[in-house]
Amino acid sequence: MAQVNDSTERNIVIIGGSYGGISTAHYLLKHVISSLTSKYQFKVVLISAASEVMCRPACPRALISDELLPQDKLFVNIASVFEQYPKGSFQLLRGTAVDFDHSERTVKVDTANGHTKTVAFYAAVIVTGARTHSPLLGYTKDENHLRETWAAFRTALPKATSIVVAGGGPTAIETAGELGEYLNGRAGMFSSKLENHKVQVTVISGAAKILPQLRDSIAQAAESYLAKIGVTVLKGCPVASTSPASAGTLDVASSCMVTLENGHSITADLYIPAYGTIPNSSFVSTTLLESDGRIKTNPKTLRIDNAGPRIYAIGDVASYARPAVHHILEAVPVLCANIKRDLLLDNGGEKAAAPADREFKVDTRETQMVPIGKSKGVGAAMGYRLPSFLVWLIKGRDYWLWTTGNLWSGKQWAKEQ
Repeated sequence: MAQVNDSTERNIVIIGGSYGGISTAHYLLKHVISSLTSKYQFKVVLISAASEVMCRPACPRALISDELLPQDKLFVNIASVFEQYPKGSFQLLRGTAVDFDHSERTVKVDTANGHTKTVAFYAAVIVTGARTHSPLLGYTKDENHLRETWAAFRTALPKATSIVVAGGGPTAIETAGELGEYLNGRAGMFSSKLENHKVQVTVISGAAKILPQLRDSIAQAAESYLAKIGVTVLKGCPVASTSPASAGTLDVASSCMVTLENGHSITADLYIPAYGTIPNSSFVSTTLLESDGRIKTNPKTLRIDNAGPRIYAIGDVASYARPAVHHILEAVPVLCANIKRDLLLDNGGEKAAAPADREFKVDTRETQMVPIGKSKGVGAAMGYRLPSFLVWLIKGRDYWLWTTGNLWSGKQWAKEQ
């Protein structure tokens, strides 16, 4: 049975406690709920498997050592950043959503304390993101599991002489770059390649080029920077299998044999599968999903049209845009404006007086920044190529930690946008 609420209470349930979920909760509490004049009491219920939000883009550096990034900025307690709001307006529910019934308008949650709770919702936002194949590169469970995984990897790292990173996207290149420089150092200014490196770090990309979202010349510059820290790049040869199969996923400290689709094999003391992600949508009806597992989301209004009224999705779990943090942050004001419109209309507002739907527009300009080690990087922003120094200044020096304080605290959403 669904959790029984007081007849005047209406839950706005947000499933997911990372960039999209935290931001949506702050925005609704600051600019939407406070503007509703209704007999009903609206409450934001944030469902999160973790008690701490973390800066996932920082994982390629953070997985190596706690000394490389400030831990108090990397991990932030979720409950503490919502203490600023009136009592009764916000609830953090620790747990994992296991069933989303869009017909009955309930979500079933396996809570962190071992119980199952069913919560009724008046409106719902699904922001559960996507998980990585490697548990080193983000939450696959919660913050405790991530730290345990990092600890196991760090124990094995000093003994490794060969590391294979599978993938050719930003996460793979950043991970290889961080490991290469940490373990091997960097070649001199006038050397094109690091000689006599201590650890062989190899990137294996199934595509014909690395960094497919960036132009060829930028991808080639990334390869040059990788060569200077002892990283070899193999392209056009996807990984077919590993033996044991658990290497890099269930066991991050296991050595393995990596077999490529071309029949060649590479022995790896450590293996990191850093290719692609898996949408966290298994709790949602398959009738609401695209073939790739993402939720079918209206690309303009961010509603899940097939799910019924007042149900929305953004972030990596949704189909409205390619996975990227900047697309999430651009979507939050649009999403919340449309939630506000729907709530106003459903609570006595005049349709003629209600604002029109806000429409999300994907910025398709070349935008991606990829640090390579602690001092170099490649990338572009809004179609313009960025010099290495700017990539370091904006992202590479601390992997966005200079931005997350205002984001987690809600200060970034102080003004309605």
